[in-house]
Amino acid sequence: MDAHKKELIRAYKQRPLSGGVTIIRNTANGRYLLEAQTNVEGSRSRFAFMQATDSPPSMRMQKDWKRYGPSAFTFQVLEELIQKEGQTAEEFRADLAVLGELWAEKFDPALSY
Repeated sequence: MDAHKKELIRAYKQRPLSGGVTIIRNTANGRYLLEAQTNVEGSRSRFAFMQATDSPPSMRMQKDWKRYGPSAFTFQVLEELIQKEGQTAEEFRADLAVLGELWAEKFDPALSY
């Protein structure tokens, strides 16, 4: 492997993580899936792929996904968080978990998948 490729890999591994709290919402019945993600853009891309291939993002959503179709679901980033300099990946995930809990308090748990 050449030096340039090794440098690109090293830079990728050392980049600050960009995570956040995301929600996939069923617009037909109001149910939702709230998650704290360490890779918001990856989650957004995964959701778009799931819609394009008509595959539910979670087995818990499968029944509604088949009933209402993929177009009844939306993806939204509620809040983003950037990893602080010197913060470990574990500390970052812990911060995201707390952020997810704070957001969960704002939603009706009876409507959660």
